[in-house]
Amino acid sequence: MSKVYRLVDSHAHLEELENLDTAIERARQIGVIAIIAVGSDYGSNSQVLEIAAKYPNLVYPALGLHPGSLEKDVSSLERDLRFIEDRMEDTVAIGEVGLDYDKRVVARSGKERQKEAFRSVLTLAKRYDKPAIIHSRYAWRDSFTLAEDAGVEKAIFHWYTGPTNVLKEILGRGYFVSATLAAEYHGEHRRAIRETPLRNLLLETDSPVTYRGRQAEPSDVSRVLQATAELKGLPPDVIAEATTENAWRLFRLPGIR
Repeated sequence: MSKVYRLVDSHAHLEELENLDTAIERARQIGVIAIIAVGSDYGSNSQVLEIAAKYPNLVYPALGLHPGSLEKDVSSLERDLRFIEDRMEDTVAIGEVGLDYDKRVVARSGKERQKEAFRSVLTLAKRYDKPAIIHSRYAWRDSFTLAEDAGVEKAIFHWYTGPTNVLKEILGRGYFVSATLAAEYHGEHRRAIRETPLRNLLLETDSPVTYRGRQAEPSDVSRVLQATAELKGLPPDVIAEATTENAWRLFRLPGIR
């Protein structure tokens, strides 16, 4: 039997999992002691809160506004922001939020529209002293600049694959980077993990992203742990202890120590 480590999955879309109860049980069995359940829009934010209530002291909610989920209607944006702010005491973070400059996303929601929404949620993160979980695909520089300009003290750059010069600024600001299942195969992501000090590193699965022909789930954070340990040249227990401690401090998780 393989060794069990105390792990935190810092980014999972639990409302999208087909069999959540089974996935949660598998996660517990491999040592997962906390999961940050991220929302993307009004509907998923509501579901995230329900799931966190069902699994207290294991699932912790983050409410977000994903750049790929923005609607054209200004009143919808105002409604989503109001929903997030009204439930700020119940959340450990703002996320998933950010920018996405993939041409398919920009075709649905232009860059300026994305920036407007991102600035708004960053204002909430600053006002309520919550970490911002940032999506930054092809928008690494702008995502960092907006977070810094907003005065956000705590941020996690989810699945970072951007250039080293921006990564250095992210780390210099004290922000975090999360290692994902792409640590097993994606060159740019693997480089970012190597270049990120342990004090700035978290683990995540981004469940239920498709991974090797199947949907990922929180128990796959053990694979992220192993891949990260290999990239860093350190024993898995060192990575597990450091990333779990980072998550505990960053998200102020009350029940995992």
